[in-house]
Amino acid sequence: MAEKEPSSQSDFMIEKIKERPINKTKLFRRTVITIAMAVIFGLVACFTFFALEPVLSNWMNPKEEPPQVYFPEETEEKPPEEMLSDNNTAESSSDPSQESSENSEGLVLEEEQIQEILSEVSLDLSNYDQLYTALAEYAQSLQKTLVTLTGISSRVDWFNDIDESENRSSGVIIANNTRELLILTDFTPLEKAQRINVTFYNGVETTAELKRKDSTTKLAVVSIPLQVLPRDFLENLEVAKTGSSTVRNLIGKPVIAMGSPMGTSNSVGYGVVTSASGQVSEADVNYTLLQTDIAGSPAADGVLFDLQGNIVGIITNDHSNTGMQNLITAYGISDLKKRMEKLSNDIPFAYAGIRVTSVPLGAHEALNVPYGAYVREVIMDSPAMKAGIRQGDVVVQLEGVDVKNVSDYASLMNYQKPGDSIVLKIMRQAQEEYKEMDLQVILEELK
Repeated sequence: MAEKEPSSQSDFMIEKIKERPINKTKLFRRTVITIAMAVIFGLVACFTFFALEPVLSNWMNPKEEPPQVYFPEETEEKPPEEMLSDNNTAESSSDPSQESSENSEGLVLEEEQIQEILSEVSLDLSNYDQLYTALAEYAQSLQKTLVTLTGISSRVDWFNDIDESENRSSGVIIANNTRELLILTDFTPLEKAQRINVTFYNGVETTAELKRKDSTTKLAVVSIPLQVLPRDFLENLEVAKTGSSTVRNLIGKPVIAMGSPMGTSNSVGYGVVTSASGQVSEADVNYTLLQTDIAGSPAADGVLFDLQGNIVGIITNDHSNTGMQNLITAYGISDLKKRMEKLSNDIPFAYAGIRVTSVPLGAHEALNVPYGAYVREVIMDSPAMKAGIRQGDVVVQLEGVDVKNVSDYASLMNYQKPGDSIVLKIMRQAQEEYKEMDLQVILEELK
């Protein structure tokens, strides 16, 4: 049988590779997912950077807080004439022979002798002119401590034109904390301002930022960074001194109203304090009102200075006597010092929400009302109301410290902070006697 001859061509498999067709839908989906993930990653990165940047910046370059501002504690002061009298008494008592000599020389004068001496004094218009010239020069020297604040607001009208409005308020320089210049002002005219401009006595202008405001007095402190002010100007800058509104014999003392007592900037008024018995009761604090015989404007603001260059009052037009509406009225500076400290240091005010007054001697003796801070009103939805304090209660202790009058209560509240939980010991009338109760009050921030 004949063998089969091999084929001249090799047998093998021929394979043809075809490209996979592109799935446009899947490709589009993946592209969108990639872009979305990139956007999300970018947003997360941005958020993380902005959230952590202040922390890292403060950690690597910690900022030093500006020094705290403090105002001197009140001390029992004597009027100059009493100090002079005391000095004369001390000198005379130290030298008996001198005392007898002075008495023999007639230093203790009778009424007839005083009238005889006064009758020999001749005054004319030149003396009157000298007096007011001296007052004008003194007022001019105080201008360095005063500024004019202009609140500027702008809006776009129907015709797309920008309409700017301005409101002005007077301010007084109360502190320099080595970083900022701090200015106390009535913030009511500036409440809606978008920008606050400050003009100093010599025409230097700059902008200021709100530090903190007090809703009870409508006062606020604004700040100016020292670095934006000319160096030569800072060298001649003066800060106003705070005096005392509790000095004995303050009534009848001459004062100068400066700022805008007449309703216009840089106006001045001279007069005397006629009353210091007025009281304004606000939430957790009372303020003494100083009444003067200076006729001013219903829109008055500014400062009361004594003749030693000290601030004794901050002018307010919210509490003028109804019978003397055109006379300048001011908050006594002594009641404002702790508030001014908190405003200057940007510290929030603690709020319990009661209006109190001192218990008078007559009520204590006739009705057996215990001495303390008598609750005249409990503000609606306040921490005090939530704690169960009622009108007619008498606060006799705050955190274990005795409260004998409204000043004690206000002073102790100045040291509290929002969020603090304090215990008020009160006396509440039950039938014909007062019973003691302890109530816990969680303080809030004054808005």
